[in-house]
Amino acid sequence: MSKAKTRTGLIAALDVGTTKVACFIAHADDDGSLRVLGVGNHRSRGMRSGQVANMEELEGSIRAAVDAAELMANQRIQKVLVNVSGGHPRSQKVEVDLAVAGHEIRDRDVRRILEAGRGQHSGDDRELVHCIPIGYTIDGTPGIVDPRGMYGDRLGVDIHLVSAAAGAIRNLSTVVERSHLEIEALVVSPYASGLACAVEDEKEMGVTVIDMGGGTTTISVFQDGHIVHVDSVAVGGNHVTNDIAKGLSTPVANAERLKTVYGSVIATPADDRDLLKVPLVGEEDDTTPNEVPRSMLVHIVRPRVEETLELVRQHLDQAGLLKAVGPRCVITGGGSQLAGLRDLAETILEKQVRLGRPLRIKGLPESVSGPAFSTVAGLVRYAAYDHVETPQQADPEEQRSAQKGKPRGKGKGKTKGRSGSGVSAGIARISQWLRENF
Repeated sequence: MSKAKTRTGLIAALDVGTTKVACFIAHADDDGSLRVLGVGNHRSRGMRSGQVANMEELEGSIRAAVDAAELMANQRIQKVLVNVSGGHPRSQKVEVDLAVAGHEIRDRDVRRILEAGRGQHSGDDRELVHCIPIGYTIDGTPGIVDPRGMYGDRLGVDIHLVSAAAGAIRNLSTVVERSHLEIEALVVSPYASGLACAVEDEKEMGVTVIDMGGGTTTISVFQDGHIVHVDSVAVGGNHVTNDIAKGLSTPVANAERLKTVYGSVIATPADDRDLLKVPLVGEEDDTTPNEVPRSMLVHIVRPRVEETLELVRQHLDQAGLLKAVGPRCVITGGGSQLAGLRDLAETILEKQVRLGRPLRIKGLPESVSGPAFSTVAGLVRYAAYDHVETPQQADPEEQRSAQKGKPRGKGKGKTKGRSGSGVSAGIARISQWLRENF
């Protein structure tokens, strides 16, 4: 697939996570560079393990994050790109072949073959999120990046379909719309995190990106510059925090602080001598806190992190990608900041591991440029470089044809929801079929 055209103008990205809701408002300049205008983040309420648990509470968190970003940017936003962190994202690879009768391959042909690939998605309980062309063939010759302008009798394509549970997507979409925002596009979290943290050379050679979030740990695999696999594990940083709270009988807020400040997955000789003050749950604030050695904290944290990495390894092995996609691995997300994680991950995954943070964007404050903000930064990059798939994009000729005879002053009203665009797309497909067959 050819290098996608860059997009200019205002971009709004919304990361709805289990522990936080983050909103970035950025501007894509004519030269392709990105500049962040406003950021906002708020503690997430109403999400559990990537799924909507309380719509009203989550709506409040979204409104707070968006309001903060709008105030900083001095801009009002209506459309946002939103991540999908729950719904058990699933990958499916399909191959499609289309007769082109020896004529020049045009945008229309590319759209037709991708639309045929989308049609191979099945399952009423799952909704298609991405339709990503991985590579084209012409008359059986592989390695075609962009077939447009070439000639042949048959056009083929390998497509990566990414779907998620329909219920999870509908619940998330409903909450965002209740916050008076229109969803421009949905992007699965592992895809966004990979775009944010993996450099181009890594994506070409093959890299696995692991985002350790609060409620889930997501996995994305890139090869030859394309994303070829996504997956998720329903274990995250919140599970570590809860283990600490239960193991040390301390409030969850204090357990989170202990994890952030003192948490480690590698034991040291000094751990038995380092004493940590741990207030007991239910005790008064002025009560003398309990003291425990740091080694006890390590013994609680390490097993849960080991379990998470073992699950990641298992999922990659089941997909046949543990050894097949190169030795490089990038770990990001809030949970990646535990001391000693890199060494432990290299041992379990048997890969060269580096800790990743979002690639630099102009104007991004240092406070929100860490690994915890990889997903929202990736959403901005997704929008800026026009990764939105071609099947839904109209041919300029068809747009001009559609405009002929259209009354002036009509069609400018804002269509709420997605039903209007779905009807228009259906009419467009029927018109296209009639033109191509009669």
